[in-house]
Amino acid sequence: MSTRGTDFLQHWLTDNVPSARAEEERRRSTESVVGMLNRMGCGYLVLNREKKVVEWNPAAQTTLERQGDAADTPSELARALRRLIANVPAQFLPGSLSWVVIRSIGDRPVILNEQGVIAPNGTSIVALLDRENRSGPNPQTLQRMFGLTSAETHLALRLAQGDAPLEIARSWRLSRTTIRSQLASLFAKTETKRQAELVALLGRISVLP
Repeated sequence: MSTRGTDFLQHWLTDNVPSARAEEERRRSTESVVGMLNRMGCGYLVLNREKKVVEWNPAAQTTLERQGDAADTPSELARALRRLIANVPAQFLPGSLSWVVIRSIGDRPVILNEQGVIAPNGTSIVALLDRENRSGPNPQTLQRMFGLTSAETHLALRLAQGDAPLEIARSWRLSRTTIRSQLASLFAKTETKRQAELVALLGRISVLP
């Protein structure tokens, strides 16, 4: 390799290796933060530079749906978030973690921003903390313990929050038959017979990581 080529390679390594290491550290930090939010039962959304939703958890869907919005797709989640904070000055900075504290349905949320860069590639994390929501079980724990599908897990989380099956069917725009079928599968997999028994079981499981 020529001297000029060697110099170029050294400059490239000097300029990019620290940056690559920093991005990797931020990626790990993001994984740690969203893992913590999952264990706490908090919803989270990861936004890219264009403020589009690129990652979320079932608790985020549940929280936004309780505000009266459909939240099944990235675009629906983004619209629901915009409506939630429409009357509140908010700026989700790249690399940041922001908390959206929902005091009650229809009330203006409080937004708290944490300082420091923790997310890579210009992404930001928005944590949703609904004060009216009761802490629910970790969805990953439910899936591992009982072999639940994604739909069954989401239904279990809504039931743990105190929502009625018919209310859930309306918010998801599903038939009563579909919800009853998923509920019957939940009973079978968790070896429970009544909704109250299932909710009590979910409450006990909520203490698990």
